Amino acid sequence: MPRPDGRAASAIRDTQLERGANPYAEGSCLVRAGGTLVLCTASVEEGVPAWRRGRGEGWLTAEYAMLPRATTERTPRERTGAGGRTQEIQRLIGRSLRAALRTFAFGERTIRVDCDVLQADGGTRTASITGAAVALADACAWIAERHELPSPFGTLVAGVSVGMVDGEARVDLDYAEDRVAAVDANVVMAHPDRFVEVQLTAEGTPFSRAEQDAMLALATQGIAALFAAQQRALGR
Repeated sequence: MPRPDGRAASAIRDTQLERGANPYAEGSCLVRAGGTLVLCTASVEEGVPAWRRGRGEGWLTAEYAMLPRATTERTPRERTGAGGRTQEIQRLIGRSLRAALRTFAFGERTIRVDCDVLQADGGTRTASITGAAVALADACAWIAERHELPSPFGTLVAGVSVGMVDGEARVDLDYAEDRVAAVDANVVMAHPDRFVEVQLTAEGTPFSRAEQDAMLALATQGIAALFAAQQRALGR
């Protein structure tokens, strides 16, 4: 069955990265991947969590939220705290972005990354990582300039979804594909070719090693295109 938007199985959606979308944050990026739109900001705050105090090192943490009408039907706000799915996504984003840092030796400061989904059409967590890495690069440059330190930024990270739909490996699933995928996966990589996290889950029929390898090959190819988009956005 053809993909809803006519893309080839190996093609990611049109991805646009608007650097500096929020003029108040130390780093920011508005990422659009097809119909998914996420605003990513990186804020630098004085102080670190209690368990990290006294080391002279910083920390990075991430928060994720979806606006009530980011989807076809309104979703209530999580006013009493992040739900289980949200917490899982926040941890994934945080782990991925910490892998982008070269060092935590930037004083007892916290880089707090916020990823707010304005519009959701699949791949919101991976789009968040891709956009947030651009915001993080700028926040690290801000730290370096403001505090006369070497930039703690190490390397770009980016993420993409892959899956098995109608017996075919496909990359960068939109919502229509994600909801019927027999296998749903999220892959995060550090530039140029190192894996940070691979999440592969059979939603129905278990997958073979050959199908796994096909999905990882598509993810690697798709993320290479995302790295190129990030570099263009950062003027590299």
